[in-house]
Amino acid sequence: MAKNIKKESIQMRHKRIRKIVCGTQERPRLAVHFSGKHIYAQVIDDSVGRTIASANTTEAGLKTQKPKANAATAMTIGKLVAERAKAKSINKVVFDRGGFIYHGKVKALADAAREGGLQF
Repeated sequence: MAKNIKKESIQMRHKRIRKIVCGTQERPRLAVHFSGKHIYAQVIDDSVGRTIASANTTEAGLKTQKPKANAATAMTIGKLVAERAKAKSINKVVFDRGGFIYHGKVKALADAAREGGLQF
């Protein structure tokens, strides 16, 4: 029962955030998602509905380690998605925390992306 309430709370916050946050061609949206085991991050242009760059823990290079959805792994994903976005000449993004509270893993991923060169 408690899991459903937590999931519903995250979904409500995400809907509320998405009313405001929208990615454009000049400033795409950096969307993050955390499941129980994995971390996903995508840079999305919402005007055409296209993912420009992405990184997650299910990729072959990161799957050799045991998947952990912790702050250390979030930092790795943040740096990787920033590197891939910079390769496609994207410097500025809008951060979409996906309904998750800006603390712990979310903050670690955002800080790592900023260190990687993304501005938001």
